[in-house]
Amino acid sequence: MAISVQGVHKRYGGKPALAGLDLEVKPGTVHAVLGPNGAGKTTAVRVMSTLLRYDEGVVRVAGHDVRTQAPAVRARIGLLGQHAALDEELSGRQNLEMFGRLNHLGARRAGQRAGELLDRFGLADTGRKPVEQYSGGMRRRLDLAASLITEPEVLFLDEPTTGLDPRGRAEVWSAVRSLVGGGTTVLLTTQYLEEADQLADRITLIDAGRVAAEGTADALKSLVGADRIVVVLRDAARLAQAARLLPDPAVDPDSLTLSFPVEDRMAGLALTLRTLQEAGIEAADLAVRRPTLDEVFLHLTDREEVAA
Repeated sequence: MAISVQGVHKRYGGKPALAGLDLEVKPGTVHAVLGPNGAGKTTAVRVMSTLLRYDEGVVRVAGHDVRTQAPAVRARIGLLGQHAALDEELSGRQNLEMFGRLNHLGARRAGQRAGELLDRFGLADTGRKPVEQYSGGMRRRLDLAASLITEPEVLFLDEPTTGLDPRGRAEVWSAVRSLVGGGTTVLLTTQYLEEADQLADRITLIDAGRVAAEGTADALKSLVGADRIVVVLRDAARLAQAARLLPDPAVDPDSLTLSFPVEDRMAGLALTLRTLQEAGIEAADLAVRRPTLDEVFLHLTDREEVAA
């Protein structure tokens, strides 16, 4: 495993932040960690990246024990926190060269690595501009490039797109996908459930410092319930009739919507369409709706707020 966390506890003043956390991340994958405020996500990242000592358990990253082999772990990981660590007055290239020198690369190698990363993240044309002229998405891509200056095996991304607009998030998502395509293992914490859905091979939902659920996005969605067929009618006068014909639907008179669970998506759609057509009932919209990760999150944590 690229990351193995077994029975980890961390307390602050007697209050548990991690309460027996277990986590395994396969090499070359994106693994997302979700959870409500105070669930322990950032604490877990700080423990795995050697920044925080833990009380009990075993943590291994890139084949090395975090407690007893911290220098070896640090040599094999990168970390991108929630806030950019860039010098606004320096250019993108100068920032990367500076990070290279701080990580004990020689001047020549630091310059080579800066050029490679600027090309990789689509910043070659702006590499000589001051960072203060960069957009939010460009800054975050540069920050991501800086975290890769030493070519880490494992990269920790702690809410990497917080505060970015949709275009900026899409730019970072593309960069993350390219990293995994090159063999990097990524552990991602995020407050955007769509982000986990888009990027993660597997997702761990934690609450109160322990795992509440773990699996693929589809597997987690199945915990909430089956797919649902959603029908929107054109004529409010036919709503009651449609409700009698369809299998015990939930009815929303305000939106003229009926919905009901279905096991076989295609067969269910075909049967519903045929039933409505035979009764002369016109649908404005007919679709299959899957449960969302938002619903999984609320269902398993019984809380309204989403992760930070």
